[in-house]
Amino acid sequence: MTDAKTPSPFLTGRKLLLAVVVLSLSNFTVILDLTIANVSVPHIAGNLGISADQGTWIITSYAVAEAIFVPLTGWLAQRFGAVRCFTVSMLGFGLCSLICGLSPTLGILIAGRIGQGLCGGPLMPLTQTLLTRIAAPEKRSKLMGVWAMTTLVAPVMGPIVGGWISDNWSWHWIFFINIPVAITCAIAALAMLRNAETPTAKLPVDFIGLLLLIFWIGCLQIMLDIGRDHDWFASSGIVMLAIGALIGFAVFLIWELTIEHPIVDLRIFRHRGFTFGVLTLALSFGCYFASIVVIPQWLQASMGYTATWSGYTTALTGVSAVIAAPIVAYFLPKVDARFFIAGGVAWLGLFALARMYYWSSGADWWTLAWPQLFQGFGMPFLMMPVTILALNSVLPSETASAAGMQSFLRTIAIAVSTSMVLTVWSDDQRVARNEIVSNLQPDQISGPLGNAGFSMEQIRQVTAQIVDSQAAAQAMNHVFGITAVLLFLTAIFVLLAPRPSSRPVDTSAAH
Repeated sequence: MTDAKTPSPFLTGRKLLLAVVVLSLSNFTVILDLTIANVSVPHIAGNLGISADQGTWIITSYAVAEAIFVPLTGWLAQRFGAVRCFTVSMLGFGLCSLICGLSPTLGILIAGRIGQGLCGGPLMPLTQTLLTRIAAPEKRSKLMGVWAMTTLVAPVMGPIVGGWISDNWSWHWIFFINIPVAITCAIAALAMLRNAETPTAKLPVDFIGLLLLIFWIGCLQIMLDIGRDHDWFASSGIVMLAIGALIGFAVFLIWELTIEHPIVDLRIFRHRGFTFGVLTLALSFGCYFASIVVIPQWLQASMGYTATWSGYTTALTGVSAVIAAPIVAYFLPKVDARFFIAGGVAWLGLFALARMYYWSSGADWWTLAWPQLFQGFGMPFLMMPVTILALNSVLPSETASAAGMQSFLRTIAIAVSTSMVLTVWSDDQRVARNEIVSNLQPDQISGPLGNAGFSMEQIRQVTAQIVDSQAAAQAMNHVFGITAVLLFLTAIFVLLAPRPSSRPVDTSAAH
């Protein structure tokens, strides 16, 4: 045991305000980087000479690395102290952001993004832990609300910030802007949060469990990322990755359920309410994030939108989410959380259907905008009550482990849905293109264009563009149809969960 002393008096006044700003800004920056690259993928792909499919590794590598490291946060904080871990993680995040911004190749960029994920993963739970240590109990709920707003706003701001920077400066600056923030937050933490350091102790770490976790998640994600380029299970390499992921997962389950100090506490799944809650969050958030990934790429590749405007379109969801959040917070203690969650998930499914029916290659901006705007009202009805449902279902001593698992599954859902939605969209475009071409009447296009003075080569190019645009729109509609069905099924699924207990929940552990 180290010489950590009893926690000092809580911060007050201006010091408390500055500390909350620092911790919230840190959390905002880490979550922002989850979506800031989404609209910039076409810019990055063009600059590095890679395909858009390969460019999505920039998104998934960050999410997977973050998911792997989140379960380690509790051990790191107990072993080295929360403030030390926060400071080192923040500086590491800034250094890896510098590597990303200077990357001349995709390999170096992905390595930098993995580093960002490893350093950024602990920052979300650490900021919450430190908030509870610097604020008096009567102020914590209000300050945690400020922190929670950064969690809602950051994913929305990511596409806007990324799009504007990519269009007006360069994609490199979506990473460079993290550097001054990381340095400032690290220095401020050292100056203001020293007395909030947590006690430390030498604890055993489940290295075998960690290696198994990295192995099976790595095999799964690589399989999902490169499968579409290798004709999936027609490739022996993909088959080997699938077998590795399956066996690794099975061994991981057995090991973690039998070891005394597991790196991931799987025993909490014995609580039925927790299991229903986190699976609902993973499925619904995966469907939601799939649209955040694919919509900007469709808008830029097929609709002629700039990265900035595709960011504006995608981000409208967050405007209504921020408006709805206080309403949910007010009524949540009075309503069964399951009904809020089911309603929120069904609402997301309803507007997935709206996009399916109203979006087309000829849609104007307002047609694209209104489903995005109204969809956002459902997000707080999902995100806030599902935390109550999940954490209310476990023992108080298991809250930290439950919150870590919740974050882990949400992040894994982001990585998996990113790979799967682009695979489905790409495959459906090929199918739709073949169907359109087989039913195409060339005279209907070549006649009017020929009369307008187009050459045969120009006619072929225009025809190909029309076919590709229609195929991309049809594939998008199929994606929205699939996500709508999954969301409606998830809304029914959550109603099977037991009614959450009425005991107060320490949501500060949720991340």
